[in-house]
Amino acid sequence: MSNRFTQYILFAMVLGIVMGAAIFNFLPDSRVEIASSVNLIAMLFLRLIKMIIAPLVFATLVGGIAHMGTGSKLGRVFAKTLGWFVSASFISLLLGLVMVNLLQPGANFPGTLPERGQSTGLPVSAFSLEKFLVHLIPTSIADAMAQNEILQIVVFAVFFAVALGAMPERSKAIMGLIDDLAHIMLKITGYVMLFAPVAVWAAITATVAKNGLGVLWKLIVFMGGFYLALALLWVILIAVGFIVIGPRYSHLLKLMREPLMLAFSTASSEAAYPKTLEGLNRFGASSRISSFVLPLGYSFNLDGTMMYCTFAAVFIAQTYHIDMPLATQLAMLATLMITSKGVAGVPRASLVVIASTLSQFGIPEAGLLMIMGIDTFLDMGRSATNVIGNSLATAVVAKWEGELKAEHELGPDDIVPGDTVPGDPIPA
Repeated sequence: MSNRFTQYILFAMVLGIVMGAAIFNFLPDSRVEIASSVNLIAMLFLRLIKMIIAPLVFATLVGGIAHMGTGSKLGRVFAKTLGWFVSASFISLLLGLVMVNLLQPGANFPGTLPERGQSTGLPVSAFSLEKFLVHLIPTSIADAMAQNEILQIVVFAVFFAVALGAMPERSKAIMGLIDDLAHIMLKITGYVMLFAPVAVWAAITATVAKNGLGVLWKLIVFMGGFYLALALLWVILIAVGFIVIGPRYSHLLKLMREPLMLAFSTASSEAAYPKTLEGLNRFGASSRISSFVLPLGYSFNLDGTMMYCTFAAVFIAQTYHIDMPLATQLAMLATLMITSKGVAGVPRASLVVIASTLSQFGIPEAGLLMIMGIDTFLDMGRSATNVIGNSLATAVVAKWEGELKAEHELGPDDIVPGDTVPGDPIPA
């Protein structure tokens, strides 16, 4: 079934490119309307994903933490997770900075630059440390659920789970309910994923029909440089995976094929969340760990997005011939380490973060107008990279905690949605 699903996704991507190009070339007068209509299918799928994300995250996270046991274990797992996220973010930001300085994609930009005073329409004041800290705590868990605020759901779920763990006798009935909810949500996830190939076809068709493949040539140097930097980041992540986890890491990469293609084709890391969680549990990572680390990763460990922030910001400075000494670039990196956190679920989050950062360093915000037209094509690579980074982080923390089952204990097809893993609160 897994291989067949992968084939369906690949076929949908190819078909989407062919049909999108045909619409763009042969129906130029109506391509925007057609793209809008077709994209509705993809949007409905993403809304289905959003529909299940909040209860899925809450149920799996509460179950995982409550079954984790003592507070010291929770604190240890959190410290290791956060340490990995900070390190990975720093490496991603630094790699983007190094690559954009080596490649100099904006040094001889052939296109016309937007006027410095032009507005992008992005909320450049959206991110600050104060606003992030205030936003961290939900005023209402119902509102956080309704808005799919993953980070706020995580905060409430941690308090809720710790309280459950502190009252083992009284919480038995609630724990049973939470575990049942996790089973049900994973079953619903299986139903939603049946629509994934159709959604992939719609997303690719709409993108190509509206923009055409020719738009890529206008910024081919920038795109080529960015995807080269992404490839190097993948090499680093995969190498670290083999060093820490060993040869069996190749099995995890195989399990991540479906979520990677989902994230790439829909340009949404969120769309791949359920499949990523399933793949990690099939790999043998304890659901106690995966249900804790993965939701946090969606707010704190967006490796692809991190690298894009420094790469795009310095690229814009290069196009306007603005000199950025090393000290200034390092100051920008430090700023982005803070402003880029908690952006999961924010539309065009990376652009908003970049816009707010550019204004702080005297770089024209209007420079973003050059790359906004191809942002979807860039977001495809960013989203896929976020998936590989978060799956690696979860597997590594599971191994550090001794919560990664040995290969002889768990085969690649031993667990499917609806099954229960002995000792784990949710099925894989």
